[in-house]
Amino acid sequence: MAQPPVDTEICPCCGYRTGGVGTCPVCFWTNDGQSDADADAVYGGPNGDLSLSHARLNFEVYGASHPRYQDAVRAPRADERP
Repeated sequence: MAQPPVDTEICPCCGYRTGGVGTCPVCFWTNDGQSDADADAVYGGPNGDLSLSHARLNFEVYGASHPRYQDAVRAPRADERP
C-alpha cells in the first residue's frame, strides 16, 4: 500500500507550516528529510544526537526541539497553524 505524500511545507517536528526547509523558527528542528518512517533513528548532522521522535517529545515539553533552543524559537503565526 502506498504511503500518502508528505506535505513538504509542514515541519516534521512541530507540525506547523513553516516552509519545511532549513531550520524551523517555531521548534528549531532542521529538516534533514527524516519522517515518520524513520523517526526513531539518530542521523547526527544538523540535529546532533536527536531523533525526530525525541525532538517531538521535547517540543511538547519545552516548546523547542531541544531545551537549549527555548530562547531561539518563536510562537507560530496564525497562517502557520495546521
